[in-house]
This record gives sequence, structure tokens and C-alpha cells, in this order.
Amino acid sequence: MRAGSREVAESCLDGITMEMVATYCDRLHSSKPDLAARRIEAIGFQVGQQLAERLVPVDLLACVNFPFGLILYTRDRPRFTDHLEVIKFICKDFWAEVFKKQIDNLKTNHRGVFVLQDTRFRWLTRISVDSPLTPSEANNTTLAAAQAGGKYLYFPCGLIRGALTNLGVPCAVSAEIAALPACSFIIRIKV
Repeated sequence: MRAGSREVAESCLDGITMEMVATYCDRLHSSKPDLAARRIEAIGFQVGQQLAERLVPVDLLACVNFPFGLILYTRDRPRFTDHLEVIKFICKDFWAEVFKKQIDNLKTNHRGVFVLQDTRFRWLTRISVDSPLTPSEANNTTLAAAQAGGKYLYFPCGLIRGALTNLGVPCAVSAEIAALPACSFIIRIKV
């Protein structure tokens, strides 16, 4: 795949994501934001399951040259042995394939909670709000940005949950925005 065609594909994905959020949050379920969130997350979940089926760690790809990108199937490799190994796969290989970079920071409490931090989350880089005029407006602008950006994290939360579920790790995924375009994804493993 040529670099130019990848850029077109990425801009199409941006457009689809923006339209999906607008359709579910502003038109179909404007009075029921929780329902809109669940619907968008469910779409992400299905996509995440399918992506996890296709992606494998990069070291296995070194010996294969595919004409349309480096993709193999996870069903052709042994299952991961523990949750940490799966989370590391998500942070490195899955994240790099979907978001074109590895996750910036991974934290865990070693009790089934993982926090994936992305300081420049690709899908939040184009969100903007009006510039504040006073310091008090700056706080409102930050809050507005976090609320606006939160809608765009339903899909990637589903994407992560779908991939993890497909890889044998049932979990719940939520997201937080500290300051655009940084965000954190909190993964809670279900026991």
C-alpha cells in the first residue's frame, strides 16, 4: 500500500468516526447519551474482535512479505499465556497497527487493572474548542474539550475491549481525558 493511499484511508476513518458520533450522539439518541455510548462501543467491539483475529506480533512478520501490509492471523499462533502478555501485545503491536504508534505509558496495580496512557491520541488531535479569553473561561474550555472528546473515545474503548475479549481476556474498558489530545484507557480484567 502506498503512503498516499494510507492517508486517504485514515481520512476516511476520521470522517466515519466523526459521522458515527454525530449520528448516534446528536441525532438518533440525543436524549439518551448512555444508549449512544453503548451503541458506538458495540460497533468498536465488533471491529476490535476482527482486528485481533488478524494482527500478530511484529517479530513473527519479519519472515513474511505481504503486498498489502504486514498482516497474519492470530489463529495461526499459540494463545498468550497471561493477561500481562496480552496487554503488552495491545500496547505495542495492536496500537501501532491501529494508531500508528505504540502506547506511551502502561501502568498496572497487578490486580487486574491496567492504565494505557497516550499523550497524543491520534483520534483526538483534530478536536478543538474556542480559545479562552480569561482564566476562568480556560477551565470551562478544558471541561468542554474533555466532554467533546469523550464521545470520540467510545469507539476505541470498544475496539480495545473487542480485541482483548477475542484474545481471551474478558474486561471492561473506560477512558479519561486530562487535556487534549492526551487520554488514558482504563482496562479492568473480569475475573
